[in-house]
Order: sequence, then structure tokens, then C-alpha cells
Amino acid sequence: MLRKILFTIFFIALVAIAVYLVGIVNNWFGQSQTAGVIESGPVPSAMIARRLEVQPRNDSKQILFGDLHVHTTFSSDAFRMSLPMVQGDGVHPPADACDFARVCAALDFWALTDHAESLTQKKWNESIENVQQCNAVAGQGDQNGENPDLVTFMGFEWTQSGGSAETHYGHKNVIFRGIDPDQLPTRPIGSPFREAFGSTPLRLRLLPPLRDFERRQRYYNFNQLIQDIGGQALCPDDVHVRDLPLDCAETAQTPDVLFRKLDEWGLDSIVIPHGNAWGVYSPPGTSWDKQLSGDMHDPQRQTMVEVYSGHGNSEVHREWRAVEKDDDGSLICPLPRPDYLPSCWRAGEIIRGRCQQAGLETTECDQRAAQAREKYLQYGLLGWHTVPGATLEDWLDAGQCRDCFLPSFNYRPGGSAQYALAIGNFEDEGDPKRFRFGLIASSDNHTARPGTGYKQYERRPMVDWWGYDDADSRQLYSTDRGAPEAFSVDVDRSKLDLFNILELERQASYFLTGGLVAAHSQGRDREALWSAMERKEVYGTSGPRILLWFDLVDAQDPDQRLPMGSETARQENPRFRVHALGSFRQKPGCPDYSTKALSPDRLERLCRGECYNPGDERMAIDRIEVIRIRPQTFEGEAVAPLIEDPWKTFNCESDQAGGCIVEFDDPEYSDARRDTVYYVRALQEAEPIINAGGLRCETGVEGECLEVNACYQDDRTSPDDDCLTADQHRAWSSPIFVDFEPSPELMTGDSAP
Repeated sequence: MLRKILFTIFFIALVAIAVYLVGIVNNWFGQSQTAGVIESGPVPSAMIARRLEVQPRNDSKQILFGDLHVHTTFSSDAFRMSLPMVQGDGVHPPADACDFARVCAALDFWALTDHAESLTQKKWNESIENVQQCNAVAGQGDQNGENPDLVTFMGFEWTQSGGSAETHYGHKNVIFRGIDPDQLPTRPIGSPFREAFGSTPLRLRLLPPLRDFERRQRYYNFNQLIQDIGGQALCPDDVHVRDLPLDCAETAQTPDVLFRKLDEWGLDSIVIPHGNAWGVYSPPGTSWDKQLSGDMHDPQRQTMVEVYSGHGNSEVHREWRAVEKDDDGSLICPLPRPDYLPSCWRAGEIIRGRCQQAGLETTECDQRAAQAREKYLQYGLLGWHTVPGATLEDWLDAGQCRDCFLPSFNYRPGGSAQYALAIGNFEDEGDPKRFRFGLIASSDNHTARPGTGYKQYERRPMVDWWGYDDADSRQLYSTDRGAPEAFSVDVDRSKLDLFNILELERQASYFLTGGLVAAHSQGRDREALWSAMERKEVYGTSGPRILLWFDLVDAQDPDQRLPMGSETARQENPRFRVHALGSFRQKPGCPDYSTKALSPDRLERLCRGECYNPGDERMAIDRIEVIRIRPQTFEGEAVAPLIEDPWKTFNCESDQAGGCIVEFDDPEYSDARRDTVYYVRALQEAEPIINAGGLRCETGVEGECLEVNACYQDDRTSPDDDCLTADQHRAWSSPIFVDFEPSPELMTGDSAP
């Protein structure tokens, strides 16, 4: 009888375990997250007034600071970053972003831009409702409704990633002017990359809740999100957007389709490309060129480019490339240079070193190194998987820009902002197409924290990061890279999930706090901000609230000026004026308002004990750098000589009570007789910055990387180590575009009081 009872108990236990495992796989226990509850109230009017009072220019416009690139855990990659297995601190829905923007970062405006590929119809509607609530809480400030403490825009990110340079177009944020239902599309428009957002390998559905049973519900809920995304049916391609079913997932294969769909909606929107120089997802050889062809560029909507974010700087052009082509189009691995080590070349050297260690002949090792370089190129973004068992340290600083300010990981110069401003498309004879981007920055934060760059603290929650919490987790959840063999291998793409495709472990040393977009606005309201963005009177900073003005001035009448973002045609040499003030030094902690606006627990969870808390003393502006770009005038014109960076440099005086002010002209313009683009950088005095050292190489006599000291985002680097290195925060103005006009034209523009 006892044996029978024991057998019955054992059988019931087995059935229960089986049912439980089936339940995990089929996600019987998951719950959908909500948009959350906004807790903060309106900011005191005195604090809003002070933001204007500290701007010294006697101007009809004020400079407002914001963040137009923000993700919450409605984005599946952000949710995954929030999980315990990667040391995440839990879900951060849209309501968290509203409270953080208002209380922690004290922003003037921001935009919610979750990945369209992750947004179900339900999540899209909830996001809109939360954005409307965030704007309602902001109050109207006065009886005319012109001074809300925070303007929130609604948007989404179109997240495209091609498998080759020819099929890659990159990521674009779409921001809408209004927030009412009739001012927004019924659904966001994603890319075909949505398939990667709606699938998770079995091991990542099954193992985490079993290993971390106490916090299992967080994994169930993540699996619920993935199930919801994957359960959406795709919208048909040949139906007008307004006639599509409500519950389908809308996609656009390429930018021209995205622009067509936005045209069909007929709504006011701005499209902001970003990350085109980020090699973590942009294939080797990526460039802007194809995006000037045909209808791939919409100059009316695609008016600004994000030059900097928490994923790094995408500003500068360099002559080197990750891959080159011979005359027949075959891929070639470039030779290493003092300023750049190609990853394909390093792959060959890793294999060569192993081969030599194994005692094989030199000729055999040379052959294996050549094969490794070829195989790396063959697999593009997956090339790093062709070297089995390679560690982060093995790769040294391969693929990185050694002389760039806070560069994005695996830098792609053909995707830089400077390259975009320099190229032309000559399909239409006599009417070249060109990008005329305004330059902005934002955060691309994935923890619902807009504007994280106000202080350099708390590396893990304040920057995007990726790293399993211990060695066992790394082994369980990461793709098996194999043993360190003395030969390269092929890659089976089907065995790699989204986060094991990418070199996230190496990229961890390049994640930064976010940048900001600044707008020269006639007022604090939505319409004034939108007008500033439309005319590109905007600039970006790497985080601090540097004040910057850049104007083209009339030599005879200095009160007549054209601000940054302007386009003009003229024959005479242009003259410019720059005015910059450093950001306020920050006081520790949070101002009194912040401690009253949120409960202590919520304030600590979101702000982590630190808020934007300016003192009365400003950081010094060290220098002003002027960049001059003369765009291509014919197809095939070499790009590098067209970009002069810096063209001029002005050191600033130590006594800067009124800021750093410089004036200059271009004495070569009229003789050169070609269109010219000018923009400026204002560099602030050096200070410690999270991850400013990148992989923190020990360098040799020629600048080569001998050994790395990575800033891991897991247990191998202490959570108390913010990986600080001194560098100079900066602001980038939007360009002024000066077209050479054979006959003089009158200059028109704003009249400064």
C-alpha cells in the first residue's frame, strides 16, 4: 500500500512538473504590463521662470532642452534588459518616463519612441493615453496655455537592420505634432525586423524562471510580451493605411515605403534617422549613399539627424573603412593603420597566433589567417562568430575609432553625419540631391529615463547595458562559442538569437549617458517647439545644458542674422557669429521640488538619489571649433578632402562671465564658387565621463592597442565602478547651408533685438 501511495505521489509530482513546464513554454502564467501611473504634479512656476532667466541673450527666443529618443519596457529589448538575469531593475513603463523627464531630469520636452515592432495595438493605444496624461499633468502654466512645464510628443522607432550594406537603411524615429487620436496614426509602422522582436529561444523561456524561481513572474511577463508581439498578423501591403484592419501589424520594408505610408496618413510628422554609424547593427560597408537615391529620402520630413546618443557619437568622418572592394566588387579586408585596426584583420591575427602556438608551419599559418579574414568578411555582422572561442580581450580594439570623441561601437564612417552632409546624388542632371540635416542629440535610453546625461553617476541604471549577472548565466544563456581552435569556422545563423548575434559584451564599454536636443523656441508650448524643429533651429549636446547660438550675420548690419539651420544663397563671403556658455555645475542630490513631487521610494527607484540640480556657477567653454564641408559637385568626387574638421579653432578666454563669443568669415567662399556647409562645436572644460575611455587600451608607441581593460556590464566589473575617464562634453550646432549664387541676392532672416 505504501509503495502505491508513493508511486501515486511521484506520478502526480511528475504530472505537475510537466504541466508547469508546458505552462512556461506556452506562457500560461504571463501578465501584460500596463503603462503605469504618473505620480508627479506640475513643476512650480518659479522654477520654470528661472530656466529662462539664466539665459543671458536678449532674444525673442528661449533655449529649451529635451530628448526625442526614449524607450520604455513596452519595447521588447528594453524589457529584456530589465530582467534579473541581466541585473535589470524591473519594468519601466511610459509613466516612469514622464516622471523622470519632469522630476529627475527637469526637461522641457521629450518624445516617447518605443520600437514599432514591439507595439501591439493595445500597447500603442495605452502609450497614447499615457502621453496625453503626461501633457495634462504639465498644466498650462498660465491662462493662455503657453507655458506647460513639460511638452510630451508621441512617436515610434522604425527599427530596420539589413543583413548587408546594400540592404541596410538603419533606424528612424517618427515624431508626430499632435497627440489627439485624429493627429496620430491608428498603429505604428515597423520594419520586417519585427520578427526578431517577437521570438525567443526555448532556453530563454524555460531556464530563467526555473533558476530564479523567486522572481519568476518577471520572466513570465516578458514571455507574455513576446507572445503578444508574435501573435500579431501582418497587415497586407497593397491596402491604403486608413483601410487596414485595426489589429494588424503594419510594416515598411524600406524608407520609401515608410515615407509613402506617412504620406497616406497625411499627418504632421518629423523623421529622425539615428545610429547609422553604429557598427553593432550596421553591416561593414554601410553608407548614406543609397538613401539619396529615388524616394529613399523625404527632405520635407527627414530634416534632422541624431548625431549623438547613449550609444555613442556618429558625427565624424574618417577615410578608413571596415571593408573595401576591388574592381569586380569582391570584398577586401583593409590593412591596419595607426588609427584603425579592421576587425577582419584582427580575426586573421587571432587565428595566426593560435596556429603558431600549435607549432604549425609559417606558410600554413599565413594561409589560415587569410582564410579567417575572408570568412569574417563573408558573414558581415556575424563575422565575430567565425573565430571560435575568442574572448573580448582577444579582439583588442578592432573596429573602433581611436581618435573620435565618445565614438559609437564598431564605427562606420560612411554612416556619419559629416559624410551625409558631404555627399550628393546626381541622378537628376543639374539638380543634385543632398541631405540638409539639422544636428541633434538624444538619449536612446531603454529604462524610461529621458535626459540621463545631467550627471555622470550610477553607470548601470543610467546607461544602456547588457551583461549576465554571473559566469553560470553567461554560459547558460549565451550561444556556445566553442573552443579556441586554430582555424576559422562557418556560422549557423539559425542558432543565434537577437542578443547573441550582436557584440553586446564588447559594446558595453561604449554605452554612455544620453545626449540632449536643444531648441531655439519662441515659447514653451507644443506649437513653438514644433516650429523650431521644422526650421532646424536646433542643436545637440552630449548631455550638459550648454547654451549655443550660431548665426550668419550681415557684415553691414550685424542685427540682421540667419540662425543655425538656415539655408541661404549668396555670392559674397559669409560672416558668422558664435556665442556659447557652459552648463551649470551640478549640486549633489535633488532640489526641494523633486523630493516633494514623488514618494521617497519612487524618487529613489527612478532618480537613484540624483536629479538635475544646477548651482550658480557655469563650466568654462574651452574652445569653439568650426567645421566646413563643401558638398560633392559631381559623382565620384572624393569625400574626405571636402570635410575640413576643424577648419578653424578659437580658444576661449578664462574669464567668461558673458560666455565665449567669436566671429569669423570665410575669405575663400566667393573664389571657390561652390555650395558650403558650416557648423560649430562648443567644447566645455574636461570632466569625468562614464565610459569615455572605451575599452581603455594600453597603447604602444604608435598608438596601437596592446591590451584592453574592458568596462564589463556584469560581475567582472564592480557595480560601484562608473568607469570614469576625463573628456570634454560638447554641443553641436545645426549647420548653416550657404549655396553659391552667381548673382547677389538680398539676405533675409530674423532681426535680433
